[in-house]
Amino acid sequence: MNWVFIKDIKNYDGQVVTLKGWMYNLRSSGKIWFLLLRDGTGLIQGIVSKADVNDAVFDLKNILTQESSVIVTGLVHADKRAPGGFELIVHDIEIVQIVQDYPITLKEHGIEFLMDNRHLWLRSRKQWALLRLRHTIYYAITEYLNQNGFIRFDSPILTPNACEGTTTLFEVPYFDLGKGYLSQSGQLYLEAGIMSLGRVYDFGPVFRAEKSKTRKHLTEFWMMDAEAAFIDHVGNMQLQEELIRYVIRTAIERCEPELTILERDIARLKKADAPFGRMTHREAVEYLRKKGSTITDKDDLGAQDEVLLTENSDVPIFIEKWPKEVKAFYMKRDAKNPDLVLGDDLIAPEGYGEIIGGSQREDDYDVLLARMQAENMPLAEYQWFLDLRKYGTVPHSGFGIGLERLTAWIGGVQHIRETIPFPRTIYRLRP
Repeated sequence: MNWVFIKDIKNYDGQVVTLKGWMYNLRSSGKIWFLLLRDGTGLIQGIVSKADVNDAVFDLKNILTQESSVIVTGLVHADKRAPGGFELIVHDIEIVQIVQDYPITLKEHGIEFLMDNRHLWLRSRKQWALLRLRHTIYYAITEYLNQNGFIRFDSPILTPNACEGTTTLFEVPYFDLGKGYLSQSGQLYLEAGIMSLGRVYDFGPVFRAEKSKTRKHLTEFWMMDAEAAFIDHVGNMQLQEELIRYVIRTAIERCEPELTILERDIARLKKADAPFGRMTHREAVEYLRKKGSTITDKDDLGAQDEVLLTENSDVPIFIEKWPKEVKAFYMKRDAKNPDLVLGDDLIAPEGYGEIIGGSQREDDYDVLLARMQAENMPLAEYQWFLDLRKYGTVPHSGFGIGLERLTAWIGGVQHIRETIPFPRTIYRLRP
């Protein structure tokens, strides 16, 4: 028999096909019963009529349970009222396994219970939709980069030092060499990559040992870091804007069913595909203080500050030219004001906060060396990084995107823990 996926069912109208999957739900009404079948690619309703099947198949309604695995054969029938526009007139059902006492029923459950059963919760409609959206966003990011001259350049996860300070690093023993660390970012290694390949990116797990309890933080998450030679601060923000707008369009185009399941306001997403806002840090501080914030010229943005900045904006907003005190050592100073760095954070609307951090990098050997000395950094550990400014230095810039934060915003979900298959937080290491 012709085994097909539910996502392709529209190509088989009027044909008999076989579907393999799991029973999502079942309801019965006299001489007819209905099963909702999912196979990982979609959901379809099967109609089991006493007139179309033998007694043994019809009586399966008495033993089939939620998440039982089955192989179903039937006639594909177009019906505008059905989910996806098609249903299956069932001819036969082969049982693979009958599930007993499935823990997650179709009623409401507490979040801790669901997190303890994350391995099963992944099967629910909302989680299915989020993971498919995440997949699409991942590939949209890489598509844009690949189409714009970037080469994938995998940086190490085990590193001998920190990218941005050692207070948020996970330390691991490393044979006879002492200790290593789980990477916070591949950025420093990517800066080496651009001297060979011009434009590079990596995309993989990174680790932050921050004891943060907010809905926007994970201790293990996926980051795309990109670096580009001969790109300045302005060009860097242009790349970021083009990329995010490409991701928005791609998600709307390819994930309308998933966004509908997530009850995402697609009209709001479409509005975000427009020229982004821009404010300097100083302008942002002035705006926020008028709104009642106590932020000063030397402060980073708090979560509530990010909400206030975008509350009346349909599009993300760049906050650029930050005070040097709150940004990393490798960011290039503004030639017009050396107290500022040519860095940017991209703040998403609707309260989702920062989704990108980027900057032009310091490309002058002597300036970077002096800055590292002033911060008492172990120069021997970073000599290779300084060498990049010693042998063929060029202006260059880069940025990083957190996949989970971007997925949360585009999907319209409030907590980042649902945007990754198995979240790691300060309170959770299992399952």
